Amino acid sequence: MKIRFFIWIVWTFVFLQARSQDISIVLKSTQIEGLGGIQSYARGEWQGYWFIFGGRLDGLHLRMPFASFDVAGHNNQILMVSPADNEVLKRPLTELPTLLGEQLSSTNMQFYQVGKYLYITGGYGYSNSSNDHVTYPYLTAVDLEKLFTNIKSGTSINSAFRQVSHAGFEVTGGYMGRIGEEFYLVGGQKFRGRYNPMGPGHGPGFEQQYTDAIRKFRINDDGQNIAVTDYQEIKDPALFHKRDYNMLPQIMPDGSEGLTAFSGVFRTDADLPFLNCVNITPQGYAEQPSFNQLFNHYHCAHVPLYDSISGEMHNVFFGGIAQFYMSNGTQIKDDNVPFVRTIADVVRTRDNKMKEYVLDVEMPGYLGSGAEFFISDDIALTSNGVVRMNTLTGDTVLLGYIFGGIASTGKNIFFSNTGSQSSASSNIYKVYLVRGTGSFTGETSQNFTNLTVYPNPVTGVLSVSFSVQNYSEAEVSVLDEMGRIVMEDTLGRLVPGNHSYRKNLENFPQGTYLLKLGSGSESVTVRFQIK
Repeated sequence: MKIRFFIWIVWTFVFLQARSQDISIVLKSTQIEGLGGIQSYARGEWQGYWFIFGGRLDGLHLRMPFASFDVAGHNNQILMVSPADNEVLKRPLTELPTLLGEQLSSTNMQFYQVGKYLYITGGYGYSNSSNDHVTYPYLTAVDLEKLFTNIKSGTSINSAFRQVSHAGFEVTGGYMGRIGEEFYLVGGQKFRGRYNPMGPGHGPGFEQQYTDAIRKFRINDDGQNIAVTDYQEIKDPALFHKRDYNMLPQIMPDGSEGLTAFSGVFRTDADLPFLNCVNITPQGYAEQPSFNQLFNHYHCAHVPLYDSISGEMHNVFFGGIAQFYMSNGTQIKDDNVPFVRTIADVVRTRDNKMKEYVLDVEMPGYLGSGAEFFISDDIALTSNGVVRMNTLTGDTVLLGYIFGGIASTGKNIFFSNTGSQSSASSNIYKVYLVRGTGSFTGETSQNFTNLTVYPNPVTGVLSVSFSVQNYSEAEVSVLDEMGRIVMEDTLGRLVPGNHSYRKNLENFPQGTYLLKLGSGSESVTVRFQIK
């Protein structure tokens, strides 16, 4: 396939706190021939390929019940996309049994990938079997390895899919995550019938019921049979009456894995977004104290990143829809909840405080709503899918790709929407992190300077050189990718001047490490490899 490049590059400070280097984002826009626009889809990744299921081929849904979420806008194909080879392969859903094909043509499904298996729940769309618009009560497992082989070879794809019915999965617009062995289906709604902005009592009626809940369960899957076990529903209408939001995996301040459900819609007292966030762990859930998220309220492309040295958890959101946005340095509140161009970073600190930073860079248009972020294959992740920031090497890193979503021609188009004001985006945005040399997140030190590790990679003995400006007590420590101290030495009181340090690391496992040098609150770090 041919590929056409439309390059748009913007530099910005991603993190507005003081850092030893400036970290910037670069977006490069591109299109792959044969890959059309799509939004609000389910996706998986295997062998460098993206797998795309369902979603809409049009833009923002229309207000007229007879036209809203019509059959013509269904995505009735499975897409297998290679961003490296600019290749698009397609298979029609008509090859699958009816109930499978209907669910996989729906929009706003929930999904989560474990190894080669992509698990998909729910979704909303027109069902020919039911002769109505429905929310599907299914869990579908997709064997991406098998599907990859089937599509490449042109053979039947049926054996790559299995489906079970469960009332707890009749959800659309929620989010599915996983902590340990337990899945969490959070928020969302059950919607039956035609969408009507005037409500269920006008024109063609509909049924709308928010789950107001966390639905926890396990999936026992031996590759042949699927069993849903340990299912439980935890209701909390105050915190989980939300849909069409973002939920990101987290490394919590104590180093454990968790989830955070960010904002979402709609409040029970007004057609406005929630501004709060809810943290979910195996021990329970709690609202994040003293924090309101002002930007990126609807589901949009996003990426979670963890800095193990500072203990900061970064959650970067790209565009979408929100009640607030910035204009010429001024915060604007718009209760019509418009499309926005905002890129923002919500940072959780080691002491569990959250703060939101608006980046100077924006999306190149009113984009991002209903888009997905595909993390690059070579990026190191935690077991729950968070980017390990401290393993990134080089000044410029291809962090991943943003694909699809709604492209709007203006901020507020809902009340004038005839179908021409927005579309499903076919653009792919390569997302780069750009930074200077040295440690990715090392603190600036006026006292400890010129820190160098050699050779790098280390194959046996670690050698360190550095300078001290003032008489100082000093310690040196080595930390692994998760920020855990695996070695530390006390260097004692050092005089001003140049110093060196050597340590035999031949028994350490291969991997990425950080060396931290300093005293008290003043320190500097540098990354190195052991091979």
